[in-house]
Amino acid sequence: MPLIDYQDSPTTSKQLQPAQPDGAAEPTSFCGIDWADDHHDIAIVDHRGTLLVSHRIDDDAAGFATLLNLLAEHQDPTSAPIPVAIETSRGLVVANLRMAGRPVYAINPMAVARYRERSSVAGRKSDAFDARTLANILRTDAHEHRPLADDSVLVQAIRVLARAQQDAVWDRLQVQNKLRAHLLQYFPAFVRAYDKVAGGLSGADAQAVLAIAPTPTLAAQLTRAQLRAALRRGGRQRRIEHEVERLHSLLRAPQLRQPAPVEEAMGKQCVVILGQLAAATAGCNDLADALTKAFNRHPDAAILTSFPGLAEISGARILGEIGDDRTRFADARALKAYAGSAPITRASGRSSYVSRRRIKNNRLADAGYTWTLSSLRTSPGARSHYDRRRAIGDRHSAAQRNLYNRFLGMLHHCLQAKTLFDEKAAFPAQPPPQPAPPTPPARTRLTC
Repeated sequence: MPLIDYQDSPTTSKQLQPAQPDGAAEPTSFCGIDWADDHHDIAIVDHRGTLLVSHRIDDDAAGFATLLNLLAEHQDPTSAPIPVAIETSRGLVVANLRMAGRPVYAINPMAVARYRERSSVAGRKSDAFDARTLANILRTDAHEHRPLADDSVLVQAIRVLARAQQDAVWDRLQVQNKLRAHLLQYFPAFVRAYDKVAGGLSGADAQAVLAIAPTPTLAAQLTRAQLRAALRRGGRQRRIEHEVERLHSLLRAPQLRQPAPVEEAMGKQCVVILGQLAAATAGCNDLADALTKAFNRHPDAAILTSFPGLAEISGARILGEIGDDRTRFADARALKAYAGSAPITRASGRSSYVSRRRIKNNRLADAGYTWTLSSLRTSPGARSHYDRRRAIGDRHSAAQRNLYNRFLGMLHHCLQAKTLFDEKAAFPAQPPPQPAPPTPPARTRLTC
């Protein structure tokens, strides 16, 4: 059974908005879908748990039409639409159910496994039985689960682009590390030449030079004119002559080498890896451009980029993960818990301790780390807050989480109130520390 994507799974925190607003008609039937790659098992039960439908459909347009017909056939006109429980939050079935106006609940497969044991202690399992279990989860415990957020189509596109761009950055870094490890085996001088240069081996300068000289032998034969032309192809415009002289001296310096046939073979492999790095870099740039354009079309872009440390890419990642359904989080505490910045208390008997959250939206937590790190250089208030947390004994990561926790509270307020970030209101000036009262001199007891 494919697992759910925990990045999209809705939290079951009590701080979220109720599944059904007060006064809304409750559904009288419930649907569960056990999905697979080529087919899906459907079960519909009524409010007493009686199985009304158990059917298998294909993963195509005809199968989805059959699903909609079954839902319409058992829909009570006076009740709310039949909710659907499924163990994933993405895919064509989920997308089309949401477009059809059906509330969709993404249930964690681990929770489904525990629910399954309520009905079969012997461990019985089948696709049809799992679909019925999902339907019964909504029948008995719908108040403990939340439907997928009603985000706009634009935010859904931003989420796809933001995650794809972040994955592309990680892939590019993996290829860059592979290239560096390969060069260290036969061409360490080139690695040292770009270790302290912005961009490193993934920079356009490094790729342009390495493309024409993938081995130490070829690099030592490069003339200044060839280096100058390569740097210009890489897009360099300033200090070209200085860079030419630097590379010319480094690449001609004596160094250890592999045997000539081995060096030539490793040079061939280097060209292949270099092509992979160029493709990964181009993919990152294309996705970043598309993400920036989509983010700037969203009305909340100005609010996000008004925060210190948030730019277009980082702001788009934050927006993509929290969405623009402002009823998703009842208050700032729910958002902080979803992002993993709020601590969690674990108490049992006489034992009680507070620790960081491990179950969270990992992409949102990663975006918060880069956000707070950047804000330390641009926001005096953020820097002061971080320094105070460090002064009372917090480690670097704990101080950053505390600052991220505070930023999320501000972000929740700004998004709800449609207002921009205000440094003075966010970090009011702290009163200067009061000097300690003078210590009275010690009295000396006289003895006779």
